[in-house]
Amino acid sequence: MNKLSTESYKGVRDFYPEDKFVQEYIFGKMRKVVEAFGYEEYDASILEPTDLYRAKSGEELINEQVYNFEDRGGRDVTLRPEMTPTLARMVAKKKRDLGFPLRWYSIPNFFRYERPQKGRLREFWQLNADVFGVEGIEAEVEIITMSYKIMRELGAVEKDFIIKINDRDFINFFLTDFNLSEEEKYKVTKIFDRKNKTEVSKFENEIEEILGDKSNVFLNKISELENAEGKTPADIKNLMEKLEKAGITNVVFDPFLMRGLDYYTGIVFEVFDTNPDNNRAMFGGGRYDRLLEIFDGEKVPAFGFGMGDVTALEFLKSRDLIPEYISLTDLYLCILDEKYTEFTDDLAQALRAQDINVVVDYSYKKIDKQLKNADKKKVPFVICIGENEVKNDKFVLKRMVDGKEFEVSRGEIKTVIEKI
Repeated sequence: MNKLSTESYKGVRDFYPEDKFVQEYIFGKMRKVVEAFGYEEYDASILEPTDLYRAKSGEELINEQVYNFEDRGGRDVTLRPEMTPTLARMVAKKKRDLGFPLRWYSIPNFFRYERPQKGRLREFWQLNADVFGVEGIEAEVEIITMSYKIMRELGAVEKDFIIKINDRDFINFFLTDFNLSEEEKYKVTKIFDRKNKTEVSKFENEIEEILGDKSNVFLNKISELENAEGKTPADIKNLMEKLEKAGITNVVFDPFLMRGLDYYTGIVFEVFDTNPDNNRAMFGGGRYDRLLEIFDGEKVPAFGFGMGDVTALEFLKSRDLIPEYISLTDLYLCILDEKYTEFTDDLAQALRAQDINVVVDYSYKKIDKQLKNADKKKVPFVICIGENEVKNDKFVLKRMVDGKEFEVSRGEIKTVIEKI
């Protein structure tokens, strides 16, 4: 019989305690910010009917990036590649019962069948924060401000990242001068979305394939857009002014920023890492006022964003901001002989009742090996239980970081641990 591989599936991760600690650190920073703005946490199943994504997510996502299958009932099912369609379905389902404006967030996992690379894996977790029922630019200001504050909570300063913004309506208006069909508009916006990742010659060739004789005029207009300093659209200018009043000055207008998903209808934004070693879009979002129409035909204004744990982790690594692992265990109890086990268990139970996290070493190995294991697990305090401890109910509490020892009674253990 062949032995099974210990490797995980391609593009996914195993989370050892140190890895999970860092991920939870990232999630904690995210939660701190969004909950400060009054956002409530929600969740949903990882399985959805594939039709939910066909309706608005885009052909590339459905045809190339999703994990889908036919279940035993003949239904076409997909492992969720994003959260917004699920969120829209949930809101549409109970729209009459919910209080608007509605502010919700989630941090679930997703699956996309993509080529694993730096900052992109097949399974990832992502913060999704969305506000429903706010038509005005206040929604954009709030969401972008939260994005900014999360970056600052992770340790970034303004020079570490920039926020690019655009209005898809502005681009759509720009395209009307060329009498394009809806299909041609769709193809051109997809090319726009890839512009910063595409060589100039390839970009021009792709435009020419669609526009033919119109391409020269179009490319000249593109050049004007690229040099449109001081000609920022009014709504973008208004947004930038409001963000500046909120203390956010690292915002720039990018007329080619489109975001890949088809349901965006207005302002879109992306946060870019400025580090040359990790110079890429980290996360973003936008307005999607018409997504709920696919359920009941009624428009509900909405604006939201998603921030993945993989790109956040790469940012922390590139800036040397990874937090040092801290054990959640407060105290490690070593047992010098098996006959002291019952006493040790009683002590552990008493301390746990006082909200002290205690682990007991039942290996009965030599004391130096037990201490080495406690140090390896980064438990901050150790007590070794032997004959004297059992007889006198007095203990030597060792602080592992510097080896300093404190003589304590049973009733003093909690106080000393919390003080030092």
